[in-house]
Amino acid sequence: MKQLSKWQSLVFMAGGLLMVAGSALALFRVGVAPFVFLPGVVMYVCMQMLQRYEGRNVNVRRLRRFVLLSDVLLLLSGVLMYASFGNPFQLDQITFVQYVGNNWVVALLIAALMQLYITHRMGKELEKDH
Repeated sequence: MKQLSKWQSLVFMAGGLLMVAGSALALFRVGVAPFVFLPGVVMYVCMQMLQRYEGRNVNVRRLRRFVLLSDVLLLLSGVLMYASFGNPFQLDQITFVQYVGNNWVVALLIAALMQLYITHRMGKELEKDH
């Protein structure tokens, strides 16, 4: 697994902190929550994409594909959070609540559980490689 530089690790950690802060702000319906969460997601996802795997372990390659899926879910949760703080798509109220509402929480929960699983499994698989 390619290691991040110190600067990239700082961006990665800052992205994670911004995601947590944005999620906490969203729980209290603070209007700047999506504008804190979305940059954090972008920073986090970009730094995860820089961590490449050059080996031949099939399990690690499969886990990297799961990372891509969880990153898409993180980005989707950011977009849904932004949409839940207004009605930018100009949907009627029932459709808005049904399809947008607080669905960002579901996407974020699935992405977080996937990240937790991937982190656990990736560590064990990389230990086997060495």
